[in-house]
Amino acid sequence: MISLEGKRIWVAGHRGMVGSALVRRLSGLPEVKILTADSRDLDLTDRAATTAWVRTQRPDLVFMAAAKVGGILANNERPVDFLQDNLAIELSTIAAAFEACVEKFMLLGSSCIYPKFAAQPIQESSLMTAPLEPTNQWYAIAKIAGVMLCDAYRQQFGRSFISTMPTNLYGPNDNFDPLAGHVMAATIRKIVDARSAGRNRVTIWGSGSPLREFMHVDDLADALVFLMERYDEAGPINVGSGQEISVLGLHQLVAELSGWQGEFDFDRSKPDGTPRKLMDSSRLTALGWRPRIELRDGLRQMIDIYGSTIAVRPASL
Repeated sequence: MISLEGKRIWVAGHRGMVGSALVRRLSGLPEVKILTADSRDLDLTDRAATTAWVRTQRPDLVFMAAAKVGGILANNERPVDFLQDNLAIELSTIAAAFEACVEKFMLLGSSCIYPKFAAQPIQESSLMTAPLEPTNQWYAIAKIAGVMLCDAYRQQFGRSFISTMPTNLYGPNDNFDPLAGHVMAATIRKIVDARSAGRNRVTIWGSGSPLREFMHVDDLADALVFLMERYDEAGPINVGSGQEISVLGLHQLVAELSGWQGEFDFDRSKPDGTPRKLMDSSRLTALGWRPRIELRDGLRQMIDIYGSTIAVRPASL
């Protein structure tokens, strides 16, 4: 077990949903120096630049939350971007952490690294046992490579490089873009916009039957700090909430909480993605960590956040 007190901690990707949640969580710890770099100042796909920055900043610990991310449509339309850019980011940051002799490095992955039809709930041992979901395989392959690279540095050089695999996330700084965002934020936008415009029908992509687990990003940040302090093993460790709901059920709950009373249509020409994706987080809970934020409470917060963006949006938009 290590203490984060007094450490220099680099949060890579600090402006993203996960990175900003980590900054909030770490800001409450005593004598922690949080290191960040904007993308306009440091291109993480540039290995030489990343190595030079890490050498200068001298972090003790690294949370690698930087990545190119997006929903099903974005992954499906830009496979080169999702595979190439994420590989480059991982190669740069992991090598830089090694060369700077950081005490501990944490790679953040995704539940999409597991097979499309993995046994549920998904255990870490399911990794690379069957084909991936085709619509996000490019991002998944990059993240699997990152897990293997962390394990390779651990095996060859004895470094404390670990990999965490969060479930589907939502929370402050989420992306509400209906095309590029994830299902939670996109759903909230569709329904709140329909309420505001007086529309009585909303279209759900696919059948609405896939089951998804959701975790609030502030719970994730708390779990990651917990694991940075207490976990040091090869291979991925799952980080989930155990809160599962169907895509249709999510739409119905958002409608209830936002006060929209319309009807749903289904666009079955759009892919469903993985039919069910529930993480087995028993290894994490056995260490003593539990989530705190209930889905209904988190959804209310998200609806309020999106509502506030509408309130300040220019009328021309």
